[in-house]
Amino acid sequence: MEWVLASTSPRRKELLAQAGFSQADFSFQLVAPDIDETPLLTETAEQYVCRLAVEKAQAGLVLSAHMMAPKVLGSDTIVVLNNLILGKPIDQDDAKRMLTLLSGQTHEVMTAVALTDGEHTFSRLCRTQVSFCELSPADIDAYVASGEPMDKAGAYGIQALGGCFVQSINGSYSAVVGLPLVETRELLACMMQQT
Repeated sequence: MEWVLASTSPRRKELLAQAGFSQADFSFQLVAPDIDETPLLTETAEQYVCRLAVEKAQAGLVLSAHMMAPKVLGSDTIVVLNNLILGKPIDQDDAKRMLTLLSGQTHEVMTAVALTDGEHTFSRLCRTQVSFCELSPADIDAYVASGEPMDKAGAYGIQALGGCFVQSINGSYSAVVGLPLVETRELLACMMQQT
């Protein structure tokens, strides 16, 4: 049996290593699935993020076909403000737009995680409320100039500079970073019971 993370995110890699700490000799490979992340017209934010996590795990399974009994974990994180999904910004202006929307507001971070072996697929959805302080135009400009927002949902990373804007959090910190630890451990345990 081989564990596989269907992501090249250094944050998810670190979190999965944490999630597996209690398993003897826990290790995993990385694959980089490429899926279409366009939302479907009729799906809710919850359906969207859960679908992407499962599709990433399934795509990762295809990329892991050469391995012995791979168990592939996929995850996706979105930021939702007033039913509007804020994905990764397409450019600096888009990042500034998102940060302006988030300023002084409470938004929801949804992270879905899925684990599949091709026969069984387990998934979990984790929802976390995050409140931002008021951001000045200078704050936003400086943060966007740092480059940090450009590859992150909602144009911020809570675990780095973007954490300066987070006034409060209600839920899972690790889920906001990109992989909910408790839920991921539950999925690992579920999959181990199948073997």
